[in-house]
Amino acid sequence: MIPAQRFRHVYEECYPRVLAYATSRVGRQVGEDITSETFAVAWRRVQELPEPALPWLLGVARNQVRELRRRDSRRHALAVQEAQRIVMGEQGEQGEVADVATSVADREAALHALAALSDADRELLTLIAWHGLSAKEAAGVLHSTTATVTVRLHRARRRLERTMQAAARPPATSSTQHMKTERALT
Repeated sequence: MIPAQRFRHVYEECYPRVLAYATSRVGRQVGEDITSETFAVAWRRVQELPEPALPWLLGVARNQVRELRRRDSRRHALAVQEAQRIVMGEQGEQGEVADVATSVADREAALHALAALSDADRELLTLIAWHGLSAKEAAGVLHSTTATVTVRLHRARRRLERTMQAAARPPATSSTQHMKTERALT
């Protein structure tokens, strides 16, 4: 395949997912810049692009983000939510939800739980869940081994589960509050 055709194919196939990844890390505006830089690197190295190209591109994007964070430590609070919106838009409608309020509440709880995790856990979970990478592909993006990523993924999922369970539990009331409530009811 001619290099220009190869690049066009990779660009058309991978651009939305690279943009979603970059946006989940640094926000929409900066994510677009990171994505542009990522594809500039891909163009310069078009002869070296592996098949599939997505894990390699996400690795380049990750390196761009790391360089950016070294220069500028500002974080974007809505980055994860925006990335989810981009990916869901790419995948299309997932079918109607029986109860919209429950769906919104569940999504909100999941986003809060995800935001409570470490940056490394969030990155790994989004690579697997939102970007659809395998553990092996995510390992390539993270410059790690598949075994390490598998263990980290298992632990990140458990931490996310515990965080969501803790958020779902009602706060414990003190015995003093309980007695006051009983007196008020009698």
